[in-house]
Amino acid sequence: MTITHPNFGAIDDKRVIIFDTTLRDGEQSPGFSMNLDEKLRMAETLAELGVDVLEAGFPIASTGDYESVRAIAEGIKGPVICGLARSGREDILRAAEAIRPAARRRIHTFISTSPLHMKYKLRMEPEAVLEAVTASVRLARQHTDDVEWSAEDGSRTEMEFLIRCVEAAIKAGATTINIPDTVGYAVPEDMARIFTTVMNRVDGADRVILSTHCHNDLGLAVANTLAAVRAGARQIECTINGIGERAGNAALEEVVMAIRTRPDAAPYTHNIETTRILRTSKLLATITGFDVQPNKAIVGRNAFAHESGIHQDGVLKNAATYEIMTPESVGWQKTSLVMGKHSGRAAFRDKLKSLGYGELGDNALQIAFQRFKDLADRKKIVYDDDIVALVDDEVMRDHQRIKFVDLELWAGSKAKPRALLELEIDGAAHKFEALGDGPIDATFNAIHGIFPHTATLRLFSVGAVTEGTDAQARCTVRLEEDGKLVDGQGADTDTIVAAARAYIHALNKLITKRARTEPAALSA
Repeated sequence: MTITHPNFGAIDDKRVIIFDTTLRDGEQSPGFSMNLDEKLRMAETLAELGVDVLEAGFPIASTGDYESVRAIAEGIKGPVICGLARSGREDILRAAEAIRPAARRRIHTFISTSPLHMKYKLRMEPEAVLEAVTASVRLARQHTDDVEWSAEDGSRTEMEFLIRCVEAAIKAGATTINIPDTVGYAVPEDMARIFTTVMNRVDGADRVILSTHCHNDLGLAVANTLAAVRAGARQIECTINGIGERAGNAALEEVVMAIRTRPDAAPYTHNIETTRILRTSKLLATITGFDVQPNKAIVGRNAFAHESGIHQDGVLKNAATYEIMTPESVGWQKTSLVMGKHSGRAAFRDKLKSLGYGELGDNALQIAFQRFKDLADRKKIVYDDDIVALVDDEVMRDHQRIKFVDLELWAGSKAKPRALLELEIDGAAHKFEALGDGPIDATFNAIHGIFPHTATLRLFSVGAVTEGTDAQARCTVRLEEDGKLVDGQGADTDTIVAAARAYIHALNKLITKRARTEPAALSA
């Protein structure tokens, strides 16, 4: 069976469209806010990864969301650029304006269809919801040929009503129908039943693309996604690292590698360049300040590690004994000595390209190169992971209002620790000296002295980028202000400097968060 789609042309039955919502659903997670430059960097990386549809944001949510979707529509080439909208007229018109510059664009509109949501969230009768489905899709079609309609809380919607809503959306002009498991309630058998029923009973289902969007509240998002695909869905909505509301969404890296690794069970094709997966995962972790857990499938640092003697012996004899895919297939490389303190800018630029970076601006490149030279002077061995950590750490701060300049510390077992900190705020230099219970406390007090704020420190953690006593430290700081959570990261061979960078990163994200107005209701 072949479907003709306005943005993809003829699509055969084995083709699966990858719809990435890292910048929309993913960014709705507490603490995951991104500024405009971070969103653009992430969007460029997702385009290079090969996603088919990039859901850039929710334009009606705030001026910042509108501007970021507009900027992505103007600057990112390749994927279909999608803007989310509720069923109201203003939402749809705002989304249409935001995505207008994109060469390939889509409006994604939605409304709740489950009895629970209609009664308590929408306070609407089913017939009114049905009318809203038709009206919203028709309006969206006036602004783009590619319209996706979603039944929010679709997995808990009564089947007869779901069928009516889907038929109404198709008749009104929807080209993609999404049936999400909004609250992660379904099991694979549920998703298979829902999509099989829609395929068999909905008039026009064979003319549109069916889509699945699964949340991970029961840890079943990827399993539910694959069950939906086997039952007829041909678009997968997912996020990098599985980020998203509550327990997150189906992880892009897990879905695409399941398809690649098990063609017998999932005989489908996609356009993802899998060797870019790890690089994309690490970039997102740096931007958001959230590292993936060590045992995370595909991208966790233990995903291809073997400690058991039996496992090690088997892998040495034949890697396939305990590895169902190669580390290289998703972007893992053996840690290697890359360059030393005598390496030049040209070699450094070439190394960045080999690590998956695009062209850095001259200013960003110069700052990153200088940090590399400083690192090479302090470390005996410089590894690829060291370069990735310092470049991401620097590039993500290139356009931020508060910037780290210098830190001096006095500490010991008998004297009260003292920190003299210099920051740059909106281009102006500021210094402050503060005491603390320890050197990190003194440093954080100095930051507060330069940039007073009401945020509360909720988390401070330290990890190592590589091994050895001279390894770079990677610190994570979580701040909370008025119920808003933000995480920041920093890397340096000096743990205290890494902590300062992480705190400053979090403060910059908090500034971005303050400027945003959260929407009243969000999609699955």
